[in-house]
Amino acid sequence: MIRLLLTDDHPVVRDGLRGAFTGEADIEVVGEAANGAEALAFVAKHHPDVVLMDLRMPVLDGVGAIRRLTAEFPAVRVLVLTTFDSEADVLPAIEAGATGYLLKDAPVGELLRAVRAAARGESVLAPSVAVRLMGRVREPARGTLTRRELEVLRLVAGGATNRVAASRLFVSEASVKTHLLHVYAKLGVNDRAAAVGEAYRRGLLQPDDGPD
Repeated sequence: MIRLLLTDDHPVVRDGLRGAFTGEADIEVVGEAANGAEALAFVAKHHPDVVLMDLRMPVLDGVGAIRRLTAEFPAVRVLVLTTFDSEADVLPAIEAGATGYLLKDAPVGELLRAVRAAARGESVLAPSVAVRLMGRVREPARGTLTRRELEVLRLVAGGATNRVAASRLFVSEASVKTHLLHVYAKLGVNDRAAAVGEAYRRGLLQPDDGPD
């Protein structure tokens, strides 16, 4: 069961989100918070698996809360859900440690998939967010993956989670997540499955790079 905390300063939004998860056998909304400070207090006491986080809130904003959650509760995954997709919003949230970044106009099915992916330690990005990140990494080598990015992608193709990939490569989970975000941007995709598929299509991965 994925234990989910909803964090948004608008009660109507929280009510709508709670309704979106009603009836999902594997997701339970265990609490709500109206700002980042409330989210931190709830996580410290109840330790949910995933925090769905708005960015612009009073008292403590989303980026500040993500930064503290990442430092103090590294096992908790934070999925941003906001109306803002400007570079000034996206990059600080990702750099602070957000596992994924969705926009509030996302279909319910995409939101459910993203929460499940976040609980597994996987990154999911809204298409417009992937485009923003693509613009940041394209200039020096458009579409060219580094050796480390390819190593991470091969492990992902073999079914490795971020945690397993980090262990295999002797790096942190945050490093694996950053490499994956770069891969998504360079390949023009927004999730792991699409990255693997696109890498095979381009010949960056070969059939023997899949599961052992």
